[in-house]
Order: sequence, then structure tokens, then C-alpha cells
Amino acid sequence: MKRISKRNRGRMAFAIAIVLSTGAMVHLGSAHAADVTLQGTGATFPAPLYQRWFTEYNKMHPEVQINYQALGSGAGVKQFQEGLVNFGASDAAMTDEEIAAVKDGVVLLPMTAGSVVLAYNLPGGPAELKLSRDAYVGIFLGTITNWNDPKIASANPGATLPDLKITPVTRSDGSGTTFVFTQHLSAISDAWKNGPGTGKSVNFPVGVGGKGNPGVTALIKQTPGAIGYVEYGYAKQTQMPMASLENKSGKYVKADLESEKAALASVELPADLRAWIPDPSQPAAYPIVTYTWLLAYKKYADPKIKDALKGVIQYGLGDGQKFSEELGYIPLPAGVVTAVTKALDQIS
Repeated sequence: MKRISKRNRGRMAFAIAIVLSTGAMVHLGSAHAADVTLQGTGATFPAPLYQRWFTEYNKMHPEVQINYQALGSGAGVKQFQEGLVNFGASDAAMTDEEIAAVKDGVVLLPMTAGSVVLAYNLPGGPAELKLSRDAYVGIFLGTITNWNDPKIASANPGATLPDLKITPVTRSDGSGTTFVFTQHLSAISDAWKNGPGTGKSVNFPVGVGGKGNPGVTALIKQTPGAIGYVEYGYAKQTQMPMASLENKSGKYVKADLESEKAALASVELPADLRAWIPDPSQPAAYPIVTYTWLLAYKKYADPKIKDALKGVIQYGLGDGQKFSEELGYIPLPAGVVTAVTKALDQIS
């Protein structure tokens, strides 16, 4: 199938839109007719930040419209490979095999970073919940099934833990957030590594599934006893409680800007800008942190599409970074911004 062309889109006045995995269309529109309309699909993890970028960019450049469908990293990679979009987005950097399937080449651009947290709904539970590595692996393996289990209680001395069934909440769609979470579980647990394993979609032994980060968030909020993995920004914006997790150094750490920066400090991006952080070793590091990538082609048939996309990306790397902290993301280190900006030279 051919990539969406400008002629097929014409000069229709599309609103900037983020289509969340719930299927809801959020219009952030402009009344101007678009000279260029960019179509993108992919990760829900960075969607709130991308939404802000696209809105702000359109205010300055009303001739450029950006339609982004936040359908999950799996859909983002697939539609990008098939040439159905102008750009994709994924929390799991594309593999060599996935890249080889794209005839126009691929440039992977880490645009932001964030953490995956375990948000929970625990009526009558402690205000500050700590989970050891054994505990949260056990919850998602299905070997720990009740909130008053000794492996949870031991990390929360003096706390009242209710006699309540645990309901793990996972992703039902192909998800980069799932990839990041299961990659971490595989790094800290042989039982997980040799069982469900790592992937955008895995067979979780227990739990119920929600579509996208918004779907998981909604299920947790409406299910007493639930716990699930979501991007930090979603948990922050919806004011959900988040567990402090035991890191590689044995310390219980909350997700916040400082602990996330500590995790990123251990990573040096290689030339292809693909790097993973399955279990950071810094004593102050939060244990589940990731970059998230925008997927661009090396070659674009329409120079207007190419130039518009480059303009949006440059904005995200520059002024767009100032929105990161308030939305729950990690501003890119200066060295990463420099490396990604240089990578834009590969796009022609």
C-alpha cells in the first residue's frame, strides 16, 4: 500500500487530533486549511506530551496539521512499516528485522523519556505502599493473590493491608509500555524470563486487560484491589496512588523527576539511538524507565511532508521539552537532544 499522499488528503481542514485507545476523538482544532497534514500512529505512552506539542506547533504554524492516533506501539510500528502514515511512535525501539521491512529506510528518534509505574486501588490500605521485587513479580505471575500476603506486608511494617483479592491489570493491545515492563521483569526474575518473557504482547498468567494507557488507568480506578502498569504521566494527571518499588540497590524509590534522571544517567545512546534501561544500577534510580521513539522514514517523496515533519520534530526537541515535567515526562539530556538533532540529517 502506498503512503498517504498530500493529494489524497487535499487541503481539507483537519483538526489536530489525538485519538486515544478508548476511541474518543479529542479535537484541538484550527479553522485554517492545511497546506500540509501529517498523519501519525503509535504509542499511548507519550501521547499527552505529543498532543501538547502538536497543539502549540499548530498555533505557530497553522498551515501544518498533525493527526496522531494513539493506538499503541504495536499499531504504530505496523502502520509505519506498511507506509500508511508519515510517522510512527513506539516505546520499544524497532528491531533490525522490523527496520529491514521498511523500503524507504528508518530513522529512530528518541523524543522524550518517562517511567512505568504500578498504580493501584487499595481501599483501607497504607498511604505509602512499598513493593519488593519479589512482590511485584509475584503479583503479575499470579503467585501472590491477596493484598495481605506476607511478601507485601514485610515491606510495609505497621501498615494495615486489607484482606482483599489482587486484580492485576495489563494491556490488551500491542504495547511499548508492556515491552518496557516485561523487559524489566525478565531482567529481575528468571521465572518471568523463562515464562511470559518480554514483548509488546505477552500472555500474562493473570489479570484483566485494558486498551492503551487510558484503558488500564480506567480499569484500575474502577476496580477495588486492582494494580496495573501505566505511564507515570497518566497516573500523575489522574492522581492515582503509585507504589514505591525496590530497585537494584535494594532501595524503595518513588517515580519522580530526580529518580528518573538518575536512571537515565546510566545510559549512553549508541549511534543508532536505540538504548534500553531494563534495570538501572544507580542507588537513587527508579527501576522502570525508558526512552520513547518517533519513527521517521529516511526518504519522503513529498518535500513538503518532509520539511513539515522536520519542523515539528525540531520544535519537540527545543521549546517542546519545557512541557515535559508538568506532564510527567523527563526532559531529554542535552547530549541526547544534540544526537537526535544530528540524526535529522538522515531524513531527505
